[in-house]
Amino acid sequence: MTEQLDMTFAALSDPTRRAILSMLLEDDMAVTDVAEPFEMSLAAISKHLAILGRAGLISQERRGRVKWCKLEPNALRAASVWMQGFGQFEPVDLDAFEVFLAVELSKQNPE
Repeated sequence: MTEQLDMTFAALSDPTRRAILSMLLEDDMAVTDVAEPFEMSLAAISKHLAILGRAGLISQERRGRVKWCKLEPNALRAASVWMQGFGQFEPVDLDAFEVFLAVELSKQNPE
C-alpha cells in the first residue's frame, strides 16, 4: 500500500500530469490529442503518460494505429482514504499563523 501511495503522489506532483488527468476527466483521448495543448515533444508526453500508467491513474490501449488513454477513476481511492485520516485535525488558520510568525520574527530581529 505504501509503495502504491508513493507512486500516486509522485505522479500527482507534476503539474503537467495533473493537467493530463483533468483532460481525461472529460473522455478518453488519443495520445496525440493529449499532447496537443502542451509545448513539449510527443516523447516527453509519453514519459508523463508512462508515469501515470505505472501509478495506475490511467490505462492505455491501442485501437487500430492509435493509442488511447483512459482515466482510471478508482485509482485515487487509496490516496483519498489516506488523506481523510488527517481530517481529525483542526484546520490551520493561516492568517493567524502569519501574524504569529511576524510577531516572533520581530522579537528576534528588533529594528
